[in-house]
Amino acid sequence: MRVGITGSSGLIGRALSASLLKRGDTVVVFVRPTTAQRSDPCVRWDPSSAYVDETDLRAVGRLDAIVHLAGAGIGDRRWSSNRKSLIVASRVESTSLLEHVERSLPDGVGFVASASAVGWYGDRRDEQLDETSARGDGFLADVCHEWEGATGPLESRGVPVAHFRSGIVLSTYGGALKKQLPLFRFGLGGTFGSGHQWMSPISLVDEVRAILWIIDHQLTGPINLVAPTPITNRDFTHSLASALSRRAFLAIPTFALRAVLGREMANELLLASQRVTPQQLLSSGFVFEHLDAQSALRAMLSSRD
Repeated sequence: MRVGITGSSGLIGRALSASLLKRGDTVVVFVRPTTAQRSDPCVRWDPSSAYVDETDLRAVGRLDAIVHLAGAGIGDRRWSSNRKSLIVASRVESTSLLEHVERSLPDGVGFVASASAVGWYGDRRDEQLDETSARGDGFLADVCHEWEGATGPLESRGVPVAHFRSGIVLSTYGGALKKQLPLFRFGLGGTFGSGHQWMSPISLVDEVRAILWIIDHQLTGPINLVAPTPITNRDFTHSLASALSRRAFLAIPTFALRAVLGREMANELLLASQRVTPQQLLSSGFVFEHLDAQSALRAMLSSRD
């Protein structure tokens, strides 16, 4: 199988590329034209200027699937007006450009798996959520709505499209967990706010396995990539501390989180409650290696991921 990957230098992109290569697939990475070190085959592109290198596309010929992961980091910086605009534009512009890629490839694209996030559901307290649940409110819900909507031209051309809505991806190599580990190892970890808010994590191992499952089985529509068992922030905090043989008695008050990150960012990234389940994956026969955050944390911390 020939699989194109955008955002291939990120946490998920690197792990996905390695898994595809390990099983014998060809990986075609989409890179910026200014990228100094490029691996072949690759496609040079710049979504901000709607540019794709046509020579690269002709050389590629056909892609059986594209996994679209590109987008500016959600939690990397405070949400200024400019940062929020970049978060939206980087996702919508790159997704829209895939329609041009599909038209320009000599033999087209067989399938597109486009990233999204459980931010789609907004802050829903204790409500149990699956792929049939309505969109929520807030900036991240709006981002996900525009992000998923940008695949419309591809779908109009008859390309099957999946929107995989990822939860919190757990890995010691990157993401939120990597940032938390030093604090927890020094016994300084704690809950966010009340700690009663629901989290919907997934191990990096299962995130990659699920994406491979989606492209292999060509599952379409919204698909939640989360472990089957959601967990409250309080229980996650204690599970992480326990996996490190530490204690976690601290609590970071809501006002402190809002002071550091800004009210909107703190509310949506750390204090929002999303109790999400992966009904589509389970219905399709996918089997998780890690059914909950506790087993994922134990596995990755005992093996150092």
